[in-house]
Amino acid sequence: MVTIVRLIERISGVVGFIGAWVMLPLIVSMVYEVFARKFFDAPTFWAYEVGYMLAGTCYMFGMGYCLKQGGHIRVDFLYDNMSNKRKALVNFLGYLILLLPGAIWVTLGLYDYAIEAYVSNEVSGESSWNPIIWPFRVVWVIGYGSLTLQAISELIKNYMILRGIDIEQYGFVALKESTG
Repeated sequence: MVTIVRLIERISGVVGFIGAWVMLPLIVSMVYEVFARKFFDAPTFWAYEVGYMLAGTCYMFGMGYCLKQGGHIRVDFLYDNMSNKRKALVNFLGYLILLLPGAIWVTLGLYDYAIEAYVSNEVSGESSWNPIIWPFRVVWVIGYGSLTLQAISELIKNYMILRGIDIEQYGFVALKESTG
């Protein structure tokens, strides 16, 4: 189980790292667009689509990493007063019943959506640039796939806690303490 969690968390980390670095070309392209529009009166025809695609990539690639870091929102007023075993039980059931089935369903649906876009050579239809859209749809699949894998990792970690295994000895974190 430890090996599986380590592998999944490595994948989530790499995907999150890529998502963070995609912010750099997003910033550069938006600054270029502003300068081109304001100072040279020459707006680009691609900036809108590059902007939403890169921002979407940052968001999608960050979902699994955010879950790994315990950064998603939870209702703390009840959760904070629970013992670690109860927290693990709430997390385990939440991942098993709510997050994991939904994430799997969405990932599979997005995979079909990306394949359809590739087969039909679908274009965006949003601007005069009109790029093919399947690469961005693949980003969605990768993002939700990463979230799905990280949900499996969290499920395993909480199962280990319920079994009485100290997961901190492996460097894992499953129960984030509230900060405020």
